[in-house]
Amino acid sequence: MTTIDHGAAVAAETARLVAALQDADPATPVPTCPGWTLTDLTRHTGSVQRWFTVLLRQRIQQPPRSREVDLRLPAGPDGYPAWLAEAAAEAGAAFAETDLDAPMWAWGADQHARFWVRRMLFETLVHRADAELALGRTPVLDPEPAADGVSEFLTNLPFAAFFAPGTAELRGADRTIRFTRTDGNAGSADGDWLIRLRPDGFGLDADGPGPEADATVRASAADLLLLLYGRLDLASARLDVRGDEELLAHWCANSAF
Repeated sequence: MTTIDHGAAVAAETARLVAALQDADPATPVPTCPGWTLTDLTRHTGSVQRWFTVLLRQRIQQPPRSREVDLRLPAGPDGYPAWLAEAAAEAGAAFAETDLDAPMWAWGADQHARFWVRRMLFETLVHRADAELALGRTPVLDPEPAADGVSEFLTNLPFAAFFAPGTAELRGADRTIRFTRTDGNAGSADGDWLIRLRPDGFGLDADGPGPEADATVRASAADLLLLLYGRLDLASARLDVRGDEELLAHWCANSAF
């Protein structure tokens, strides 16, 4: 499996987002984030980067009691692209100063500092795609980071109920959904994810080939990632959907992140 340098990828994805914003109207609506403009999207992305940077520098060992961060917001909308670039530079400095394998509280499965770098990457990548979609462009997602993003999403989603309450509805009598990447190496287990819905919860059951699932989605890693984040409709012709479509619709309706 390809090893992703998550810190370098955060810098690259932020640069792509900044480039998209440079000549754009800050008041442009973002359809994939209803109610937001490009300014709102940029403020959110930079705020998350600064928040995660603070957590990394503090190496917190328990859930934080406050989310207050000195955001140093720009005076006007035109200043947001540079402000976002500055947030990424501060994050990069924190990555360089931190032992990313050090134990640290995280809301997901991986209780190490590296969790926050990986999470920052996919926050930034998905919102870069949001900005490009808002500007009428087709986002291009690098396939290996996209596949890593699918794994990260599916691994951590069972822990996200406190901000994704719909996940409480993801229950079933041993029902299964398989997501299969079509643009990976033939025979590789790195692009196959099986989710099992049980009466008491759900989770990533096993990687690699296995029994036929109740529902299956086959697509490129990028399109699987966009689907999981609600940026691609289940009816898209870019997806090969098989099996129980009601089960897939239930998943998509309740796994919003």
